[in-house]
Amino acid sequence: MYLKRVDGPRQVTLPDGSILTRADLPDPKTRRWGASRKAIVVKAVVHGLITESEARERYALSEEEFTLWRAAGEKHGEAGLKVTLIQKYRQL
Repeated sequence: MYLKRVDGPRQVTLPDGSILTRADLPDPKTRRWGASRKAIVVKAVVHGLITESEARERYALSEEEFTLWRAAGEKHGEAGLKVTLIQKYRQL
């Protein structure tokens, strides 16, 4: 079996005990960004699986867009990443 060489860890253990691996990350060609996919990317960066710059490059995100995802995820959880609730949470 061949393992691709990557910088950083291949997996991280989250505070709830679950394991997040690079295979769990969304496809770089993702076009529909649901709350769960955004949450996975934010968790991967926060817990050190990938760097913020690597995530922005991999998913073609602007610095501002990722910063908004991260802030909404940290403050409101996955619900804060739902597009339908953006206006509700941004007012708080």
